[in-house]
Amino acid sequence: QVQVVESGGGLAQPGGSLRLSCTASGRYAMGWYRQKPGNEREFVASITYKGANKYHAQAVRGRFTISRDTGNTAYLQLNNLKPEDTAVYYCAVDTINWRVERPDYWGQGTQVTVSS
Repeated sequence: QVQVVESGGGLAQPGGSLRLSCTASGRYAMGWYRQKPGNEREFVASITYKGANKYHAQAVRGRFTISRDTGNTAYLQLNNLKPEDTAVYYCAVDTINWRVERPDYWGQGTQVTVSS
């Protein structure tokens, strides 16, 4: 079983920034999804297992940036936060594909709240 541990959530004002981190117990394609209250979980960003390619949802493009180190940790830099970014953010791991297609492991989630 793959362990996935994420952190970095918190409270930010509109226009502020946060950085999320996620460490898996192996080197895999990783990504971030979020779930807003009353909504389904939605894709935010992902990065391939080597970090050569990354993808961002239109809603966050230009504001959020996914990255990773050479090991097992992925990051999500959240800039210019908006109230609609408020959600529980989940780290996702795809152990099968070179890019995140269908996550098979998830972190427990970290709350991001954007409010003035």
